[in-house]
Amino acid sequence: MSQVTINVPETTPEALHVPMEQVGAELLIAAAMKLYEAGRLSGGAAAELAGIPKPVFMERLAGYGVPAFRQGSTELGEEAVNA
Repeated sequence: MSQVTINVPETTPEALHVPMEQVGAELLIAAAMKLYEAGRLSGGAAAELAGIPKPVFMERLAGYGVPAFRQGSTELGEEAVNA
């Protein structure tokens, strides 16, 4: 697995209401949610990026205002086959 380093302002943990140790995980989940919402990652790939199981990722979508199902019937069928 690759690593990416980012600079985070000192005020970010306070703004996110999380300890500094959880900022990385919070940012990964937010990035995964946005990439899923934009259709750039599948649910499984986004969950992997976030470091959480896919069912947990799918449950958390609503908290970020992201619809769980954005596919049409063709895409849903393909995903069911791949599951």
